[in-house]
Amino acid sequence: MSESPDTRSLMSASSQANLMEIDAIDDKEFDIPQVDTPPTLESILNEPEDEDEPFILEDTCLLNTENIDAHSCETSSLASSDSGDRAHLKRRRKAVETNATVHGSVLKHSVLKGISAQIISAADKVDAGLPTAITVSNVIAVGTSHGLALVFDQNQALRLCLGTTATGAEYGAVSALSINHDCTRLLCGFAKGQITMWDLANGKLLRTITDAHPPGTAILHIKFTDLPTLAVCNDSGGSVFELSFRRVMGMRTCESRCLFSGSKGEVCCVEPLHSSPELKDHPITHYCLLAMASLTKILVIGLKPSLKVWMTFPYGKTDPANVPQLAWQFVAVQKAVNPILAFCRGDTVHFLLVKKDESGTVHVIKQRQLQLSCDLISLTWLNSRTLVLMDSGEKLHVYDRPSQEELETLDLSDVQLVYNSSHFKSLATGGNVSQALALVGEKACYQSVCSYGGQIVYLGTKSVHVMTLRNWRERVDHLLKQEKFTEALSLAWSFHEGTAKAVLGLFGDPVKRKGVVADKMVEILFQYVERSLKKCPEQGKIQVLEQHFQDMVPVVVDYCLLLQRTDLLFNQIYSRLAENSVAKGVFLESLEPYILSERIGCLTAPVMRDLLSYFQENGMMESVEGCLVHMDITNLDIQQVVQMCWDNQLYDAMIYVFNSGMNDYISPMEKLFQVIGPPLHEGKPLTDEQVVMGNKLLVYISCCLAGRAYPLGDIPEDLVPQVKNQVFEFLIRLHSVEASQEEEVYPYIRTLLHFDTREFLNVLALTFEDFKNDKQALEYQQRIVDILLKVMVDNSDFTPSQVGCLFTFLARQLAKPDNTLFVNRKLFDQVLEFLCSPDDDCRHTERQQVLLELLQVGGVVQFDEGRLLALAEKAEFYQICEFMYEQKHLYDQIIDCYLKDPLRKEEVYNYIHNILSMPGYSPEEKQTAWNKSLQHVKELVSINPAKAAELVAGHFSSEVEPIITALQDDYLVFQFLKNLLDPSEGHAPQAVPKLAFLQTSQQYRLEETIEITKQHQLHEATAYLLEKKGDVQGAFQVLLQTLKDKLHAVTQEPSEPFRQKAEEEESEMGGEEQTPLARVEEALNDIISLCHRSSHGLNQQQREALWFPLLEAMMSPQKLLKGPDAKHTSEALKELTMKVLNSMSSFIALPAIIQRILQDPVYGKGKLAEIQGLILGMLETFNYEQTLLETTTSLLNSDLHWSLAHLRKAVSRGLHPRQDHCNICLQLYKRRQESEEEVIIFSCGHLYHCQCLQRKEQGFMGKEQGPMGDRVHSWSCYKCTSSQNARPGDRVTAEGGRARSTSLAQTKVTSAHRGSAAEARGRKELSEVTLDAQQTQAWDQLRCMYKGPSRLSILTEISHCHSNEKAGLLNPTHPGTGSIYHSENFSLKLSPPPLVEE
Repeated sequence: MSESPDTRSLMSASSQANLMEIDAIDDKEFDIPQVDTPPTLESILNEPEDEDEPFILEDTCLLNTENIDAHSCETSSLASSDSGDRAHLKRRRKAVETNATVHGSVLKHSVLKGISAQIISAADKVDAGLPTAITVSNVIAVGTSHGLALVFDQNQALRLCLGTTATGAEYGAVSALSINHDCTRLLCGFAKGQITMWDLANGKLLRTITDAHPPGTAILHIKFTDLPTLAVCNDSGGSVFELSFRRVMGMRTCESRCLFSGSKGEVCCVEPLHSSPELKDHPITHYCLLAMASLTKILVIGLKPSLKVWMTFPYGKTDPANVPQLAWQFVAVQKAVNPILAFCRGDTVHFLLVKKDESGTVHVIKQRQLQLSCDLISLTWLNSRTLVLMDSGEKLHVYDRPSQEELETLDLSDVQLVYNSSHFKSLATGGNVSQALALVGEKACYQSVCSYGGQIVYLGTKSVHVMTLRNWRERVDHLLKQEKFTEALSLAWSFHEGTAKAVLGLFGDPVKRKGVVADKMVEILFQYVERSLKKCPEQGKIQVLEQHFQDMVPVVVDYCLLLQRTDLLFNQIYSRLAENSVAKGVFLESLEPYILSERIGCLTAPVMRDLLSYFQENGMMESVEGCLVHMDITNLDIQQVVQMCWDNQLYDAMIYVFNSGMNDYISPMEKLFQVIGPPLHEGKPLTDEQVVMGNKLLVYISCCLAGRAYPLGDIPEDLVPQVKNQVFEFLIRLHSVEASQEEEVYPYIRTLLHFDTREFLNVLALTFEDFKNDKQALEYQQRIVDILLKVMVDNSDFTPSQVGCLFTFLARQLAKPDNTLFVNRKLFDQVLEFLCSPDDDCRHTERQQVLLELLQVGGVVQFDEGRLLALAEKAEFYQICEFMYEQKHLYDQIIDCYLKDPLRKEEVYNYIHNILSMPGYSPEEKQTAWNKSLQHVKELVSINPAKAAELVAGHFSSEVEPIITALQDDYLVFQFLKNLLDPSEGHAPQAVPKLAFLQTSQQYRLEETIEITKQHQLHEATAYLLEKKGDVQGAFQVLLQTLKDKLHAVTQEPSEPFRQKAEEEESEMGGEEQTPLARVEEALNDIISLCHRSSHGLNQQQREALWFPLLEAMMSPQKLLKGPDAKHTSEALKELTMKVLNSMSSFIALPAIIQRILQDPVYGKGKLAEIQGLILGMLETFNYEQTLLETTTSLLNSDLHWSLAHLRKAVSRGLHPRQDHCNICLQLYKRRQESEEEVIIFSCGHLYHCQCLQRKEQGFMGKEQGPMGDRVHSWSCYKCTSSQNARPGDRVTAEGGRARSTSLAQTKVTSAHRGSAAEARGRKELSEVTLDAQQTQAWDQLRCMYKGPSRLSILTEISHCHSNEKAGLLNPTHPGTGSIYHSENFSLKLSPPPLVEE
C-alpha cells in the first residue's frame, strides 16, 4: 500500500543497517524548502485547511480482526476487565500458532551525527551544558543544563539558540520542552519553575511565565494541546495546571488554572491526546482529552467544553520505584478509528479504548492487557499496531499489540540515556519534594524519549539516536546479508500470506502483495541455491556434503511448492543443482516424500528419468515403486519401466504402469500366471516371492472386478465394464496363449484354485454380490461355476478341504433368495460320498469340518437326509449327526453322539444340564434326555466322576440309590460318592492325605474311624481322632510312640521291617525325602502342639503326666549316643530337648523340671558342665521375665502419673467467659456494686448468675435440700443443653450423653465486692470439683487424639486379644471395664504362643 504521511517522515530515507550497526544520517536527508518570510500566528490561525492525503492505516484487514469487549460504561466509571468471550480465545490461539514466526530486524537504529556533534560543540564553546530534554516536530529542539534551547532543522543544521547562560543561571536547566502542532511555538520549562515561550520562526521570546504554578517547584512536563492557545504543565509538587494564552491589545498574557492539586496525590506524568490533521473532526478530539498518571492511579479528564473527569483507574499493587507511563494512539478497531490510551507502572501494560456511540455517550472500554517480564521506564507507540517499550535495563522491546507477540529486542545501553532524576527531586530549588516522587524520579526519562511521525528519538548524554521501522524489503535483505536464507524465506512467506507483524511498504491488495513478495522469494531461492553450490565443502567425507545439501534442498522444494512454481523447481533450479552430483542425489531423494503425499503429481521427463535411474543405481527399489504408483508416467518409456519393475520384483508398480500407461489390464495377469502356474501344476512348493505374487494377483483380480484401480484409486468410470469383461474372459480361457500340449484346460482358474481356494472363491463371492441385474455378468457367473465344478470334482489333486470350500461357496450362492445359478444335485451327492469315505482315515477332522460348514450355509437342502445320516454315522462324523438330530429335535440321540465322540466326551455334562434346565425344550424332550442320561450313568461316572456327581446332584437327586446299584464297580462308587458328598475335592481321583481328609470332613462315625486308622497304623490320624474324642492321654501315647520309633531310627541302624514301614508312611504323607532328624523334629512339633492345646484344661498333676514322659522320651536316647560320630546328632537332640523345656516352663513349675533333670542318669552323673546349658537357659528365661515385669510396672506407673497430672491440670485450669453478661437474664454479671453475687462459668465459655441458673433448673430438679455446695457437681450449661433439645436435669443424669453441654470443669466465682464468708465458701466449692464418667471419657478421647494411645491402653488391648469383643484403642468400652486391673486372669505369656489348629 502507499505509505502514509506518518511513514514518510523525518527518518524514512535512512540507509539500511544491520541489527547492531548504527548508521549516520546524511545532512541533506531532511531537505525541506526554506520559507522566506516566517508566517505570523494570526495568519496561521486564519489560513484554510489544505487537502491532505486520506488517513491510511497499514494493513487494515489485519486490524479488523482485533476484537474488544462489549462491556462499556459512562464517563465516570471504567469497563470491567477482559471477559472470556470467543474473540479472546481466537486471538490467544493465533498467537500460539504464529509464535515460531521469524520477524527479522524490525527497527533500524540511526545516529543523528550532525546534531550530536553540535551538542558537544555547544557545551564546549558557549558553555551550553549537557543535554537535558528533547522534543521533535518538523524541527528538533534540545534543552541543556545551562538553560539554552538548541533548535535544529531537518538538515541537522542549528537554526536557533534560544536563551542565554545568564538566564540559565537564573532559571536553572531546561527540564521540559514542547512544540505546538503547527511547529510555530516552543515552550520551555525550567528546573526552578519558570516557563518561556519562543517563536520558532524568528527566535523571539514571546512570554516568560513565572506565576503559573507555586514557586519553588521544578517543571516536570509542559505540553501543548491540539488547541493553539492551550497548554498544560506538571510541577514537582505533583500539581497540574492549564495554561491559556491570550493576546489582548497587543499584550500577551497567560492565565493559569489548577486541574489537579498535588495535595490529593502527586501527578508525575501528563499526556494530552494529539490528533493528526485528517482526524481533526473525530468526535473525541473536541473534548481535548488529557491523561494524568499519579503515584496511585490514572485519570482521564476533558478540558473542553468544561472541565470533567472521565474516568479513574488504580494501578493495584506495584513497586513504588516504578515509573508511570502514558501514551495515546488512534487505532482502527472494528472498522472504526478511536483513541487508545496505553499506560503502565511496572510490568503490565493496560489499554483503554475511548469511543463515542451513536447516542453521543462516551464509553471507556478496557482491552486485553500485555504482561511482561520486566519493569518499564518508557512506553511509546510506533504506529497503530506496534509498541516500543524500554525496560529498566535499557533494552528496547518491540511488541505487536493485537497478537501481543514480541518482535525484536535491542540493547540501548550504549546510548547513555539522559535521566530526569534531578528535576523530580527538584534539586535546583532545594529538594523540597516528597520521598515517593523522588523515588519514582530515579528512573524517569520522560524528556529523553520523543516520538513523531513513526520514529522515536532518544537523547543520550553526547548523542541523539533515532529508531524507525524497516520496510519489508529491508527486513528480508537484512537477513540475506547475514546469509540467513531459511529465516529470510520464512519472513518473506509471512509477508506473502499476510501474517507478518509491523509491515511497512506493502500493498493492501492481497493479489498485488503476493505478486511482489513471490518475485522477491524467487530471487532469494536462486541466491540460496547459488550460495549453497559455491560454499559447499570441497574436501571431507561424503556425509558432510550430503548434510550440507540436505539442509538446503528440502527448504527450496517446500517454498517452490508453496509458491506453486514447480516449473522453476524442475527447470532452472534442478538444472543448476544437477551440476553437482551430491546435490542432484539429495534433490532426487528429497522428492520422494512429496510424491508419496501427492504434493508433486507430475515430473518433467528428464527429472523422472533421473529419479528412476538414481533409485535403481542406489538399490532403492521400494522407493521407486512407491513413487511410480503416485505419478503420471505417460512421458516415460513404458517398456523400459516395465522391464525394470519386473527385474526388481516391483509388481505393484508394474501393474500400475500397464494399467495407467497403456490401459492394459490383462498383461500383468499373464506375467504373474507365468511365474506361479508351472510350480503349482507340478505340485512343487512355492517360494516366498511366488506366494507374494500370488497374493498380489488375487488382490488385483478383486480390484479389477470391483472397479477399483490397483494399488490405489479407482478405474475411470467409462472403462469399468470393459475391464470386468476382459478379466472374466481372461480367467475362463480354455488354454493360455503359449500353451504346450500337456496343458490342462482352464489353466488360470486351476492355478488360482491350487494357490488359495478359499481366497479365490471369496473374490468371486464379492464379485457376484455386484451382479444383481447385469445379464451378461450373470452368464459369466454360471459359466465360472460350471468351470469350477468341472475342474475340481473330476480331479483328484484337490484336498477335501478345497472341494468343501467350493461346495460351501456354491451352497451359499444357491441359498440366496435371488439365486439364478444352477448346480446338478448329483454333484453334491458325489461330494458327500467323497467326504464321508470311511476308507480314508487321514484328515478325518478336516473332512468333518468341511461337511459341517457346507450344511450350515444351506447345503442340507441339496442332500437326502437319511442317506446323509447313515454316511455320517458310518464315517464317525458325530458333529454332522448332532447337526441333523438337532434339526429333528432328537436330543436323546445327540447324547449318544457326544458319548461316542472321543474329542467331545467332556462336553456331554453341560449339554445334558442345558437341556434339562433351560427353557425352550418340551417336557417330552426333557424326559427322553433324562431317561437316556440314566441309561448311560455308568459311562458318565467313569468319564468324569466330579462332573457326573454335580449333574446327579442337580437333576437326579431322587435316583441316587438306583445309580449306586447300577455302578457295580466299588472304585466307581467310591469316586462318585466322594464327589457327591464333598464336591470341593476336585475332579480327578487323586491320593488325598488321610489326616487332611479327616480334618476337613465331618460326616464320619468316630469309633469306627478310629478302628480303621488303628488297623492301618495311621498314627497321626488316630491321634487326631482320639483328641477329637476327648482322650488326650490316648492321643499323647500314640504320638509318643511314633516319636520314640523315630528317635530309635536316629540312635541305631533301623531294622528292615521298620525301614519299610517308614517308607510306607513317607509315601503316604506324599512328602519329599527327609532326614531321620527332620522326621524326629516334625513328630516332636506335633506332640508339643498337642500338649500345649491340652495343658490349659488340666491340673498340675495331669500336666506333669503329659510333659514329663515327653521329656523322658527325649532324654533317654541320648545315653545311647557315644563316640565322635554321634556328636552332631547329640547336639541336635539337646537342642530339641531345650525346645521341650522352654515349652514346659509355661505349664510346669521350674523346681520340678530341675529336679527331674538332675535325677536323670544322663545329666545326674558326671560334672555340672553337662547340664550347665540347660540351667543357664532357665536362668536366662527367669532374668528375661523379671526384667519384663519391672519394665511393665515402670511403664504403668509412668502412664498413671502422666494421666493424673494432666487431669489435675485440666480440672484446675482457669476459665474465660465469652461475654460479660449472664446468658439467662442477659444482664452484666456485676448488677450492683454493693451486692454479693455468685457467678458460674462453664468450660464452653457461657456465664450465669447462680440464682438465674438455679431458677431454671428448679423446674426440672424439684426443691433442693441443704447448702448450695451440695449441688456443685450437678450444674450443667443451660444454653448448651437447651440447644441440644434436652432438659438440663436429664443432661446431668444421662450416662450416654455425647455433647459438650456438660463442661470438663465447672467452678463458681463471686463478684469483686462480696464478703469474706462468701469467698471461703467459694474456695470450698472449688476444692470439691470432680469429673463424672462422661467427662472422664471425653477427656480420654481428647488425650488420645493429641498423644496417641498410651502404653496402658496397649496393655489393656493385649489382655483382650483372645476375647470376642472388638474394642479398639480409640473406641473404648465403658470406663473401668477394660482395665487390666479388673481382669483376674491376666498374665503375660512369656513363652512362644501355642500353635492352635482351628
